[in-house]
Amino acid sequence: MSGPRTQRRRGMSGVSTAYLLTCAAIGVAAGILLGVSWFVSASLFVALPMVSLGIAGIWLLPAVVALRLIQRPGAGLLVGLISGLVIAPFFTIGAVATTLWWAFFPELPFLVTLYRRWNTWLHYAGALVVGIVYPLASAASFNLWTIPVGMQVLFFVITIASCLAGTWLGIVIADRLRKAGVARLARRRTA
Repeated sequence: MSGPRTQRRRGMSGVSTAYLLTCAAIGVAAGILLGVSWFVSASLFVALPMVSLGIAGIWLLPAVVALRLIQRPGAGLLVGLISGLVIAPFFTIGAVATTLWWAFFPELPFLVTLYRRWNTWLHYAGALVVGIVYPLASAASFNLWTIPVGMQVLFFVITIASCLAGTWLGIVIADRLRKAGVARLARRRTA
């Protein structure tokens, strides 16, 4: 029973139950992945700080999967919020800010295009931006400006490569899920 009233209501909100449930499923799975990654990253940071950068791209994975699979505004941020809420009890409520921060960058290129374009290269553009911004934002934590210039360059290279790899993996996962018919009802409707 999809009459004009139902279509009008759905059109006004633009949010379906399928969309919310799909984002919730991705967010919960991402929360588990990111919780484990957080422990691994923290351990590596103490012993081998530069190596911990190698898993930075994992933080992009949930938002990339959501945006690629669903192709709807805010999907990456919603998944970031949910995954942050999943891991917050094991860390702090600051985990929500962390996951939202990482989810913002995959969302950014689509926001800039006002969600009119869903080209693959836009995913990589977001990865490149965060690959540059993250080292600058975390420079104090890593004492980045006190290490030799060659190591500083390596810091950026590892972070960018990790972010691009995480994005690539997110695209692969989302494309396979799409082929399997997952989230068909949650996807953006095209005219």
